[in-house]
Amino acid sequence: MDSAGRLLVIDDEPGIREGCRRVLTPAGYQVEMVANLVEARLRLMGEPFDLVLLDVMLPDGRGIELLEDIRRRDPDTVVAIITGYATVELAVEAIQQGAYDFLSKPFTGDVLLLTVRRGLERRRLSIEARRLQEVERQAAELQQASEELERLDRFKSAFMLTVAHELRSPVSAAQSLLRTLLHGIAGELNDTQRDLLRRMEARNSELLDLVNDLLALAASKTYEPDRELSLVRLGQVLEPVIARARDEAQAKGVEVGFHGMDRVEVRGTPEGLAMIFGNLVGNAVKYTPAGGKVQVDVETVGGAIRVRVADTGIGIPQEDVDRLGEEFFRAANAKASAITGTGLGLSIVRHNLSRFGGDMSVQSGVGRGTTVTVSLPLAPSPAA
Repeated sequence: MDSAGRLLVIDDEPGIREGCRRVLTPAGYQVEMVANLVEARLRLMGEPFDLVLLDVMLPDGRGIELLEDIRRRDPDTVVAIITGYATVELAVEAIQQGAYDFLSKPFTGDVLLLTVRRGLERRRLSIEARRLQEVERQAAELQQASEELERLDRFKSAFMLTVAHELRSPVSAAQSLLRTLLHGIAGELNDTQRDLLRRMEARNSELLDLVNDLLALAASKTYEPDRELSLVRLGQVLEPVIARARDEAQAKGVEVGFHGMDRVEVRGTPEGLAMIFGNLVGNAVKYTPAGGKVQVDVETVGGAIRVRVADTGIGIPQEDVDRLGEEFFRAANAKASAITGTGLGLSIVRHNLSRFGGDMSVQSGVGRGTTVTVSLPLAPSPAA
């Protein structure tokens, strides 16, 4: 059985020591006893005691001299003074040095038990208060660290937005010049020159995609959170997204199907929703080979609107599914393919979904296509 408390009795009278032991041991307390200052100091150097019963007058000095050692060893140890010479001056001195209570000789077993129980309750409350103070301190540190991380994230987003914005103009200009050269407007090209320019245009296009994605990600972190949410008709967002996707899909021989609901509304921003579905449908078309299909379906389930984007593309390894949405992360088979990407699209999706109160699930397997399901709270009808 666990001890109810570890107690030390310091008294030079054998009768007092033995009487304390006989009363306290049956009550479940672990009791140790010493008769002088030297023995007490040696005993106090070991494991801390929960409560000490301390005689004022000992053969080799005053018991009060031990109070500082006890407090230094464990500030929560409770000390009850045992004395047959109680005076106001002695009480003041003992309390100033950390004593909690007094027992005047002779005392009964009931008084002893009551004193010990009160003392141990005080120790429990003191330890709990210290623990709560530590919890509050750690919570304050965590809050400060969280605020610092948010500040750094805002700084990173603002820096990323500035750099991407400054890069966009020269990269776009370079892209226009490269396409001008490829079309032969600046003069006829031989096969070698045309091949080099095509490579340059492809790499520049990848750089432009990265700049655009960086701008979108920075906007989703910097500007979008400050915009007020409103009722947005989902069809007005999805239809242009589907139209753009069909233009790209047609060029590579991929079919894009769409089954929508015209009048359903969700709370969000048109730009944020366009980022979500533009990335999802765009990824589906990008990673679906010729002859494949991308299907977008919209349905209401309970109080939510679900948009399912399913493709017959290359799929995603199961071990990579949980990492989708990390910035700059791409699945292993996507990186191994000839398909370029920035790894930022799903980060943009997750940031905006979090703000709109939505969530996303992914079912996929290598060579089995991918289905991404987005759920958003359905806006209440005007009647409601």
